Amino acid sequence: MSKIIRIGTRDSQLAMWQAKTVQSQLEHLGHKTVLVPVKSTGDLVLDKPLYELGITGIFTKTLDIAMLNGSIDIAVHSLKDVPTVLPKGIVQAAVLKRGNINDTLVFKDNEEFLSARDAIIATGSLRRRAQWLNRYPTHTIVGLRGNVNSRLEKLETNEDWNGAIFAGAGLGRLGITPENSINLSWMIPAPAQGAVMVTALESDEQTREILSEINDEVTQICTSIEREFLNRLEGGCTAPIGAICYINKEEEVNFKGVLLSKDGSKKIEVTKVVPLGKHEEVAEFCADYIIGKGGKVLIDELTQGDKITNIYSTKKLTNDQVAKFHDAVVAQSNDAIKINPNRLNKSIIRNEIENVIITSQNAVEALLTNFSAPELQFKNIYCVGRKTKRMVEKRIGKVKHFEQYAKDLANYMVEYMDGTEVTYFCSNLRLDTIPDILEENNIKVNEIEAYETKFDAEKVEGELDGVMFYSPSTVQSFLKQNKANGIAFCIGETTATEAKKYYKDVRVAKVPLVESVVELVNKFYEQ
Repeated sequence: MSKIIRIGTRDSQLAMWQAKTVQSQLEHLGHKTVLVPVKSTGDLVLDKPLYELGITGIFTKTLDIAMLNGSIDIAVHSLKDVPTVLPKGIVQAAVLKRGNINDTLVFKDNEEFLSARDAIIATGSLRRRAQWLNRYPTHTIVGLRGNVNSRLEKLETNEDWNGAIFAGAGLGRLGITPENSINLSWMIPAPAQGAVMVTALESDEQTREILSEINDEVTQICTSIEREFLNRLEGGCTAPIGAICYINKEEEVNFKGVLLSKDGSKKIEVTKVVPLGKHEEVAEFCADYIIGKGGKVLIDELTQGDKITNIYSTKKLTNDQVAKFHDAVVAQSNDAIKINPNRLNKSIIRNEIENVIITSQNAVEALLTNFSAPELQFKNIYCVGRKTKRMVEKRIGKVKHFEQYAKDLANYMVEYMDGTEVTYFCSNLRLDTIPDILEENNIKVNEIEAYETKFDAEKVEGELDGVMFYSPSTVQSFLKQNKANGIAFCIGETTATEAKKYYKDVRVAKVPLVESVVELVNKFYEQ
C-alpha cells in the first residue's frame, strides 16, 4: 500500500500504547503509518462518573467523527469502550490478541479491610461498583476518574480510601502494576475487556484487507459473543453488565454473563458451554435467560435513570407486571395498606353457618389463621371476585355464587339467597354497599371483623400523571399522605366510587386484575 495509514487514537498514555501496538504490527507487515492523537470528550470531562454523562461511546465519538471526516484512516480503541452498534459507514476491521481480562484491586497497607464492615473503594465504573456492593454491601464506593497514573495518585493521596479498582490490562500494558494489588477473579469483567479493536471505513476495502492480517480469530469470536450479549440486553458500555467468554482446550465456548442493579442489591447470572462452531446462538440464549429472570425490569430502571416518576401504584408490583408498562411510564409502587388478621373466637363457628359472605382473599387468610378448614362449616358461601372464589374453593369449600362486584353480589343474594340471615367476614374498613342493600331488603347481616386494614401509604414527591388503586382503602390511605392529582386508574367500580369523591378523572379496568389496570395506564400513554 503506497499511502501512509493514519492511525487515529486518544492521546492518553494507555491509548497511545494500544495505537503503537497496532502501528508496530502493521509496520512489521511492511506498511507505512503515522499516529494522529485526538482529544475525546471522555478525556476532557473528568468531574463526573462515566454513567452520569449520559453518552455511550464517550471515548470513541471523536474518533468516529474524525474518520468520517477523512482526517484518519483507522481508529484504535479499547473494545470495552466501543458501543455495540457502530456509526453508519464504520466497521470493526480487526481485534488484537486479548490481554488480561481481570479487574484488579490496588490497595494501600494490606487486605484486612476486605473482612471489615466499613471500607472505602474508589471506581468510576458502574459495573465494578455494583459487583463490589453485591459482595460487600456495607462498603462505600466513591467516584474515580482520570488516566491510570492520575487514578493511582488519587488513591495514594486520599487517606480515607482503602483501595481502587483498575483494569488489569491497563496496569500491565503500562508496566505499573503495584505490588499491593490482586486480580478480582470473582468480578465478571466488562464485555470485551482486555481487547484492542481497530475500526475502518466500510468503503475502504484495501485498508480492511490489510487489517484482517492482524486480526486474532479467537479473540474476535469471544468478544463478539460478549458484545452481542450486551447489545441484546440493550445496555451501553455504562450499564452494570459483565460478560466473559473463552475457548478451552476441548474447543468448547464457555460464557458467563451478569446483570446487576446500580446498588448491587439485585444480581442475575447466566452460564453456558457449547462446542466451538455451534456458538452462534449463545449470546441470544444467555440474554433471553437474563431478561426472563427479571432482567428487563432492571434494564428499564437503568434506562429511566433520573426520570421523574409519573405513575404510582398503591400495591407493590411484581417484575412481570412492571415489564408490561408502556415505555413512557416511569412507575413506582408500594403497598398502601397492611393487613393484619384478627383473633377470632371459636364460638363463631361452633355451629354450621347457613350463609357466609367473603369478599377478599385477605378474609380467607384471616379465617385460616384462626381455624382449620374442616372447622369452617359453611353451607352457602358467597364471594366477590374470581380470585377470591378460586382461593375459597381450593382451601375451604365450594362457592354457592360469586360476582365481580359487591353491589352485584348483594342484589343477587336479595333475589336468590335462602334464609334471612348472613354472616359477613370483613375488614374494619369495609364499605357499606353489601350491608346496606341486604338490610334494606330485611336480611340480617352479622358482621365479623376478620382482619384489620392499616393505612401505610408513603408520600410521593413531584406531580404524577396518575395513581393505580385496587380497593377503596388504598384510595383512602394514599390520600392521607398525598393530594388527589392526575388520573385515578381503578381496578373496579367499588374502588372507582371511592376515587370519584376526590378525583375528576377516574378510569376503570375492564377486568378486576392488576394487569388490566396496567393496560388502562398504557392506553393513556398511547393516546
